[in-house]
Amino acid sequence: MPTEARVQSPGWWPTKGDASRDSYVGTATCARCHASKAATQQKHAMAHAAVRAADSEILRQHDSLSFRLGPYREEIVTKGDKSVLTVTTGEGTPSLSTDLLWAFGVGHMGQTYVYEKNGSYYESRLSFFSSTQDLNLTPGQSHTAPASLEDAAGRRMQPAESRGCFACHTTAAVTNNQLDVNGAVLGITCEACHGPGARHVAAMRAGKQEEGAHLIMNPARLDPVESVDFCGACHRTWEDVVTNGFVVLGVLNTRYAPYRLENSKCWGKPDARLTCVACHDPHQPLEHDPAAYDSRCLECHVNQPGAKTTADYPGVACPVSTKNCTTCHMPKIDSSIQHSTFTDHWIRIVRPGQPYPN
Repeated sequence: MPTEARVQSPGWWPTKGDASRDSYVGTATCARCHASKAATQQKHAMAHAAVRAADSEILRQHDSLSFRLGPYREEIVTKGDKSVLTVTTGEGTPSLSTDLLWAFGVGHMGQTYVYEKNGSYYESRLSFFSSTQDLNLTPGQSHTAPASLEDAAGRRMQPAESRGCFACHTTAAVTNNQLDVNGAVLGITCEACHGPGARHVAAMRAGKQEEGAHLIMNPARLDPVESVDFCGACHRTWEDVVTNGFVVLGVLNTRYAPYRLENSKCWGKPDARLTCVACHDPHQPLEHDPAAYDSRCLECHVNQPGAKTTADYPGVACPVSTKNCTTCHMPKIDSSIQHSTFTDHWIRIVRPGQPYPN
């Protein structure tokens, strides 16, 4: 089901946005009962998915960044509590300057900037990429030469797109179905996934544990398809990609892990052992060591060549190895447009010269 339809259904779903601002209690309140999970979740990249531009470590460490785009020279200068984007065609010519307000992305791969103009939000034409430690075109932005200073600076986002960006990078930015960035909590916190907690907290404090348990979203209760779609609310579900035409973008869709996962042969019969959270704990930092995922693969695959598969272990044994499975079956894909390398979640047997599957 596409996310657009999911958020119209009853109950909480990421990016839903219909709750009131006062129904959110904040991470500190959640931590009173869930201290361990709250503490480790703060180390996860999602918790730092957005910061004020003035607080961006990347912009502080790179206080003068520049890039030439056709006849335009763009520069981001950070001084004190301001990061200013300036676009010009040369010394002595007209220029455009705007304060950057938001930085989206923790910076492991990159960071994109957002500014406001005449009541609308704009996505910066340029982003910072960790692989080059410099600016380059933001993925999705046009590669054609800008027509004006304004066009060179950034792209105006439609209201629905602005809502989506803030809903996936912050918590409680969209309340009462309206975008209110002043009430946003930076990053993806507890209530971005579990839903507003005020009613849950009130019930638990009143000693109504059973009632309280049903007043908060627990994604662990979801079936496999719903579980992957849940993460796909921000990371793109299969339906989001196909319905909106993202599938035609080639390697650009490698970043849409739920879509790629659901194209895998082993997804034919959805299994809780093959969901996003089966391998990635959202309360823990992302594990980068391929060996850490072997035990997950061997929950489905028999580990001895020639061994018979069973209902509990429906996957055949790999004839090559039972170690570092993801290095072969989930290849790293280089995306020159995104200046980054992504793990392809389309689990498969990868053969040399094989075209990238869409």
